[in-house]
Amino acid sequence: MEKRIYLEKFTSMDFDNYYKLVGNEKVMAMITERAIPLDEALENYNLILNNSKLHNSFGNFKVMDISTNKFIGSALLKVKEPSSTEAELGYMLLPDYWGKGIGNEVAKLLIEKARAEKQINKITAIIDPNNIASRKILINSGFISDMVCEIDGLPGEILSMKI
Repeated sequence: MEKRIYLEKFTSMDFDNYYKLVGNEKVMAMITERAIPLDEALENYNLILNNSKLHNSFGNFKVMDISTNKFIGSALLKVKEPSSTEAELGYMLLPDYWGKGIGNEVAKLLIEKARAEKQINKITAIIDPNNIASRKILINSGFISDMVCEIDGLPGEILSMKI
């Protein structure tokens, strides 16, 4: 299958694209159950940029359309520290790109990226258990459900995959 997307780390110049996602109620419905206000989004964005500096291969990425170079979402392969053996995987897409298989492509690229870094032996993902589409993508990618629980007062499911 021909690649339709590529990943590129967020930079200080990309806040507007990030805010298109987190400021969108539809996108955030199964993540925070609310759109993120501008001041909170700016704070979060600074945390994202700082985390992305921990390791060259890990952090927060823009999901870009190969044919148009348009921003279509964000992807996360986050470590807590440079020597971490575990990474967290996540993604958000603008609603126009839902249901087109792009989530599968993002997950596949992130898993390949994690496998390329020999230090990672486990990937986790946290979703809303009602997010059937994301759950299906993760299960089909080899993740297993570890636990359904409440996370910061919201419904959550933690999935993982050993690599």
